[in-house]
Amino acid sequence: MNEQYVSDLREVDASQVAVVGGKGAHLGELSRIEGISVPAGFCVTTDAFRRIIAQAPSIDALLDRLSGLGPDDGEAIRTLSGRIRRAVEEVAIPADLAAAITRAYDRLGEQTACAVRSSATAEDLPTASFAGQQDTYLNVVGPAAILRSVSRCWASLFTERAVTYRERHGIDHRTVHMAVVVQRMVFPRAAGVLFTADPVTGNRKVATVDAGFGLGEALVSGLVNPDVFKVRQGEIVARTIAAKQRAVLALPGGGTREVEIDSGRREQPALTDEQVVRLVRLGRRIEAHFGRPQDIEWCLADDGFHIVQSRPVTTLFPVPETDDQDNHVYVSVGHGQMMTDPMKPLGLSVWQLTAMAPMHVAGGRLFVDVTPRLASPASRAGLLDVIGRGDPLTRDALETVLDNGDFVPSLPDEAPAEPPAGPAPAPIETDPAIVTELVERSEEFLVALERDIRTKTGPALFDFLLDAFEEHKRVLSDPLSIQAIMAGMEATWWLNDKLREWLGEKNAADTLTLSAPGNITSEMGLALLDVADVIRPHPEVVAFLHDVEELEDDAFLDELAKVAGGAEARRAVESYLDRYGMRCVGEIDITRPRWRERPTTLVPVLLDNVRNFEPGAAERRFEQGRLQALRKEQDVLARLRALPDGDRKADETKRMIDRVRTFIGYREYPKYGVISRYFVYKQALMAEAERLVRAGALPEKEDVFYLTFQELHDVVRTHEVDGRLIRQRKDAFRSYHALTPPRVLTSDGEAVTGSYRRDDVPAGALTGVAVSAGTVEGRARVVLDMADAYLEAGDILVTPFTDPSWSPLFVGIAGLVTEVGGLMTHGAVIAREYGLPAVVGVDRATRRIRDGQRIRVHGTDGYVEILSGTP
Repeated sequence: MNEQYVSDLREVDASQVAVVGGKGAHLGELSRIEGISVPAGFCVTTDAFRRIIAQAPSIDALLDRLSGLGPDDGEAIRTLSGRIRRAVEEVAIPADLAAAITRAYDRLGEQTACAVRSSATAEDLPTASFAGQQDTYLNVVGPAAILRSVSRCWASLFTERAVTYRERHGIDHRTVHMAVVVQRMVFPRAAGVLFTADPVTGNRKVATVDAGFGLGEALVSGLVNPDVFKVRQGEIVARTIAAKQRAVLALPGGGTREVEIDSGRREQPALTDEQVVRLVRLGRRIEAHFGRPQDIEWCLADDGFHIVQSRPVTTLFPVPETDDQDNHVYVSVGHGQMMTDPMKPLGLSVWQLTAMAPMHVAGGRLFVDVTPRLASPASRAGLLDVIGRGDPLTRDALETVLDNGDFVPSLPDEAPAEPPAGPAPAPIETDPAIVTELVERSEEFLVALERDIRTKTGPALFDFLLDAFEEHKRVLSDPLSIQAIMAGMEATWWLNDKLREWLGEKNAADTLTLSAPGNITSEMGLALLDVADVIRPHPEVVAFLHDVEELEDDAFLDELAKVAGGAEARRAVESYLDRYGMRCVGEIDITRPRWRERPTTLVPVLLDNVRNFEPGAAERRFEQGRLQALRKEQDVLARLRALPDGDRKADETKRMIDRVRTFIGYREYPKYGVISRYFVYKQALMAEAERLVRAGALPEKEDVFYLTFQELHDVVRTHEVDGRLIRQRKDAFRSYHALTPPRVLTSDGEAVTGSYRRDDVPAGALTGVAVSAGTVEGRARVVLDMADAYLEAGDILVTPFTDPSWSPLFVGIAGLVTEVGGLMTHGAVIAREYGLPAVVGVDRATRRIRDGQRIRVHGTDGYVEILSGTP
C-alpha cells in the first residue's frame, strides 16, 4: 500500500508527472543531475488525492458547475472554488494513508522541519508553468502538522487563482490532480530565483539572478526588492544592489516570521560575485539537462547551493531552429501580413512552400532571416528604407540590433554584377490594360487549377500540389506584377513626399487614392452593402438573421431560403460567397475556416449594414470618394501651378496621380489570388482528410491541421497517424496564443519591439503610424474577433490587426486604430480607399483603450487621444 501513495524523491523522474505532479517530477529529475543538490524528501502521489476526492461526493456536482464558468466569472469562481476547498479539507485522511505519509516523514528524521509543497499534474509544464497558483507551507514540524499541510495542498488545487488560470489556458479541472512534495527544510542565509534566460528581453545568453537574505518567500511575496545580477558568458555584466530592509526567517518550533535586517547589512549584496557566477554555472547545467531555459528557485546554506525548484520559462518567445551557431536576425512575417495570431502546422508549411523567400517557424509564427541583407552596407540601407516606410517600429528594432555591438557583422559589399545582356527593361507604362492583363492571367491560372485538381487523389494529389505550389510562386514573382505593385506604392510615396515639400501638406495621397478603381478588397466591403440592400426589405429575413446563432453553418443557407424573402436573400449571399467566400480572418493560415465554410460569420456585419445604411449606399459611397479625389486633384494642381516652376511640378504630379490611381488598386489583387488558390488547395486536402476518417486512420478530419504538408502526405500514403504527435501539437498551439510575437527576434532569443522616436505627440496620447489622413472623434469599439463586432455608425474600430477579411466592417465605421500595420498594409490601403482616419502600429492599443471610451484619431499626424472613460 505504501508504494501506492508515497514515492521517495530519488525514485522519481520527469516521466512521472501523472503520479507526482510537475513540481515533484522536476525535483526528482533534478536530483539525478550530477553536482546538483536537491533537499531529500518524498512525494504523496496523485493516487492519494483521488482517494480523498472520492470520499467527498459533493465535489462532483461542484466541479460540474465550475466547468460551466468562464475565466471572467470571478464571483462565481470565488464562491465555488471556496466550497470545493472546504470540502477537501474536511475529508479525514484515512488511517493507512496517514500512516504511509508519517512513515515517509519519519525517515527524514524525527521532528524534521520540512517544506510541504503542492505539485499539480498541470504544473511546471513547457506550455503552462502555474507558478504561484497553488500553496506551499514552509518549516512544518511534526507528523500532525505535515498531514494538515498535505490536506491544505490538496485543497489548493482549487484556489481562485488556480481555477482562473486553468480556465484561461483551456485546461479541464477534472483532468488535473494534485500530488504533494515534502522536503527537508533548508535554512538559508540567502535565497532567490535564477532565470537562465533574461525574462525581460528573452536573451538566452544572459542569465538573471534575483537574490535576498533569508528565505526566498520574501522575494516571491514582494516583501523586498531583490539584488539583481545579469551574467553573460561567465561574467557579471550588470548588477543592482537593493536596500533589503526585511527578510523571512524560519522559527525554531515551526512556521516563519518577518524580521528587520540590521542597517549595516541592508545594502550589502546577498551573494558575492563568485557565488553569482557559480550559481549560473549550476543553472546552465540544469538548463542543458532539460533542454530549455529554466526558472530556478535556489537557497544558499553553509554547505553550498540547494535547488528547491526548476520549471520551464513559459513566457519566452521561442527561437527559430538553425543548423549553425551563427548570429541571426529575424523579422516577423505576421506583422507585414496583418495576422500575428499563431498558425497551425499545416498552415505554416503550406505558406512556407508557396512563399517567395525562405521562412523560419517559431512560436507558431513565421519569420524571415534578414541577416545577410543587414550585414551588407549596400543592401542594409535599402532594407531599412523599405521596412521603415511600412512599419517604423520594425525599422527601429533592426537599428537597435545593429547598434548593439557586433551582433551583425558588417561584410564587404560584393563586386557589382555584370549588367544583363540586352537592353534594360522598359519602365512600366501608366496603362490600365496592364492591370487587366495581370488579373486575367491570375484568373486563368485559378480556372486551370480548379479543373486539373478534380481528378487528383491520394499520393498523386500531393505530387500535383507540389507542382502547383511552384506555379503559384511563379505567378507571385511575375516581374510585371511586381512592377505594377511597386508603381502604385512608389507613386504614393512620391506624392506624399513632394506635396509636403511643395505645398506643406501631409499625406496628400490619402485623398487622391479615394475610390481608386480595381481594388478587390474595398469592392468586397461595398458588395456586402449591396447584399444588405437585398435583405433590408424582408423583415422575416432580418429576424431570421438575428436568431441564427444556434444554426449550424451547413444548414444556414437552406434554412434562409425557407423564410419569406429568403430565396432572394440566399441568391445574394451565394453570389457574394462565390466571389469572396475564400476569405476569412487570418486567411494566410490555410486551416482557418473560410466564409464559404462558415457563412454565419458574415451575419453580424450584414445586420449592421441593414441597420446603419440606406439603400444604394455602396454606389453612393464609391462615387463620393471618386469625386472627392477628383476635387483634390484639381485643387493640388491649381496650387502647384501658382508656384515657381509650377507647370513642371503640376505636370509631374498629374503623371503620378494617374499612376497611383491606375496601379494602387492592384496592390490588393495578388493577395486575393493567393487566398483563392489556397481555398482550392484546402478543399482538396480536406477531401483526403475525410477519406482518412472514413478509413479509420484519423479520429477527426481537422486533426490534419496539426500535421505539416509532408507529414500529411506520409499519412495519406501509409494510413498511419501518430496520435501522440497530434496531441502535442494541439497543446503547443494552445500555448502559443499566450505569446506576443516580436517584430524582430534574434538567434539569442532577444525580442526587440522598437519604439517611436517622436517629440510631436501630446502628452498622454498613444503614438502610431499615420496611414489615412483626417481627424475623427467617436466611441471606441475594441473588437478582438470579427464575429463579435456589433458596430454603430460613428464608431471607431480598435483591434489588434485587420487583414482583408475585415474590410466589410470598414464601410460602417468612422475611424480605425490597430496594434499592427504600416503605410502599405491592407488595413491602411482600405482605410484610405474609404476615407477613414486611421492610425496603426499603436502598441497594446486594445489594452490601453477601453471599449466604449471616447477617443480622437489623428490620422494625419499618427496618434490617438483618449478623451473620456466609458460613457
